[in-house]
Amino acid sequence: MNETLLLQKGQAFLALQPFSVLRGAELHGLKRGHCELHVPVNPKILQQNGFVHGGMVSYAADNAPTYAGETLLDWAVVTSEFKINDVRPAIGERLIARAEAGYAGKTQAACRCDVFVVVNGVEKLCAVAQGTIARLPVKSSQT
Repeated sequence: MNETLLLQKGQAFLALQPFSVLRGAELHGLKRGHCELHVPVNPKILQQNGFVHGGMVSYAADNAPTYAGETLLDWAVVTSEFKINDVRPAIGERLIARAEAGYAGKTQAACRCDVFVVVNGVEKLCAVAQGTIARLPVKSSQT
């Protein structure tokens, strides 16, 4: 599948996720083993100190690797585990999560993700994550 069709398919899947739609998440890049996801920052996702809430940073760090992995595992996937390290408070206008699959087998992909916050047009790293994306079992017609 070419990159344009892959991105369109990914955007269609993102549109089916109510939480992603609620947060205004946008898929900006998708190719085999790679994903770029953007999330706009607004006051409703900030915590009491004015930083983007860690749950939103984690959302980006979870969802982008899932897309990177699913391009290699045929789209029926879930995150089976992930770890995140916050390296600076996310203060800015937009989150950008860039993920790549470092390994993909038949049933799982190991992915890493860098999450940036955009401040006055400049990207600043705010978190790094890694996780495992697992293929869902194929449903048989007899279940």
